[in-house]
Amino acid sequence: MLKKILLSITSFFLATSLAWAQVDINKADQAALDGVRGIGPSMSKRILEERQKGGAFKDWDDLQKRVKGVKDKSAARLSANGLTVNGQAKPGAAAAAATAKAPARGARGQEREDAKAEARPAAGK
Repeated sequence: MLKKILLSITSFFLATSLAWAQVDINKADQAALDGVRGIGPSMSKRILEERQKGGAFKDWDDLQKRVKGVKDKSAARLSANGLTVNGQAKPGAAAAAATAKAPARGARGQEREDAKAEARPAAGK
């Protein structure tokens, strides 16, 4: 039983480390690009066609200009998911990804939270 547990834990860590491997857009084939979360078959095809037509991508700006569908937000998300251009992550990608994942709370949401807090009876009364 202990061997099975250790084997499953080891398998889990091995699988997660492979999932977070960096993929350089200038060296990757279609299968490697498809492995990056956020890149599907059509986008990987566009990337490969543009790379073949115009040569290697110089930087993230070059990628965004040449590949349809890759804008600032999607480039930051792809970089956070392990895509690199010449081994470099998109500058500011970690901050942009963290901001995108944080739940936004507008004024109305805060008003609801305040109303809930006021409606609760005070402890000890």
